[in-house]
Amino acid sequence: MQARPSSAEGTVFAVILAVSLCHFINDVMQSLLAAIYPLLKDSYRLDFWQIGLLTLAFQGTASLLQPFIGMYTDRRPLPYSLPVGMASSLVGLIVLAYAHSYGVLVLGAMLIGLGSAIFHPESSRVARLASGGRFGLAQSIFQLGGNFGQAVGPLLAAFIVVPFGQTSVSWFTAGSLVGIVVLWQVGGWYAAHLRDRHGRKMPAPMFPALPRGKVVAALVVLTILTFSKNIYMASLSSYYTFYAIDTFGVSVQGSQLMLFAFLGASAAGLVLGGLFGDRFGAKTVIWFSILGVLPFTLALPYANLFWINVLTILIGLILSSAFSAIVVFAQELVPGRVGMIAGIFFGLAFGFGGIGAAALGVLADYRGIDYVFWLCSFLPLLGLLTIFLPNMKAARASR
Repeated sequence: MQARPSSAEGTVFAVILAVSLCHFINDVMQSLLAAIYPLLKDSYRLDFWQIGLLTLAFQGTASLLQPFIGMYTDRRPLPYSLPVGMASSLVGLIVLAYAHSYGVLVLGAMLIGLGSAIFHPESSRVARLASGGRFGLAQSIFQLGGNFGQAVGPLLAAFIVVPFGQTSVSWFTAGSLVGIVVLWQVGGWYAAHLRDRHGRKMPAPMFPALPRGKVVAALVVLTILTFSKNIYMASLSSYYTFYAIDTFGVSVQGSQLMLFAFLGASAAGLVLGGLFGDRFGAKTVIWFSILGVLPFTLALPYANLFWINVLTILIGLILSSAFSAIVVFAQELVPGRVGMIAGIFFGLAFGFGGIGAAALGVLADYRGIDYVFWLCSFLPLLGLLTIFLPNMKAARASR
């Protein structure tokens, strides 16, 4: 990593792109787990509740650990923990590739979750440190890598894992080895940057006039909004392939391509959300993202094969558009707690999505996938809680 720590006053794109690349690698490894669910279900004769439990094992491990790791590294940054997290995911992939029982599959999922728990808080902090004050841009680029990785994972599974079998999952460890090397270089920049910034005065928070109670309330609202988004995304990422196969009779590869289209639209929505957030404000984008998707989610359970592809693309595009704004909003509400906030929003809220996915799996066994998709279509109604968020423009004006 050649960018000098003294360049921290400006946006260090080399560093942001590096953590975005590693976010891509990290989330490819994560998305492979969900993408191979149909293969695992057939090979191990799993029920839907066991599929949900795999999601819970991964997301639960990541979510429970991320806030604590974030809180610890807010006080004691660990620049070289980033390659360690990537190494944990590498081991998890190998375990998944050569597992011969359901319990070992759960262990592999947990190791990938551990890698995610270590990676996200510190890499989100690195993106913010390298932003030069352009927090929304840096966060969007960082998250874009992750979203693109989630979108590519099912495509890779469709054309590599499905034809070549479970052991081909181990081939993707080559990418994690690249990630370890890159993150070691990022860790060096991060350590030098921290030495360079030592003793500098912290910038003034964006919301200095807000009482503690209002800050806490705003964080609770942002967490609920993220939860509603993530549980809906979990319902699609975990069960959309089964819905397409059972309802429309598409092939496993065809269902993976449909999932890729949805996740690819989600990646595009992240970029568009960052652009519109800079122009119209984070709160406006959050309103549009969470509530604006409601007509499409309500229509999805009644759509035919053509329209379900159109609707899921629109849902992915709109629903993902506010996430970077939510994270930056929360980080500005609690200055100096970048790792904790990243841990909560990348971890705890995703864990709630994992619990939701497990519960939806049990429900799918008893009531069917159709009923699960119908029930989840009402989740965006929680977007009405956006009315309780503070007005960013008014807060800036009061400074």
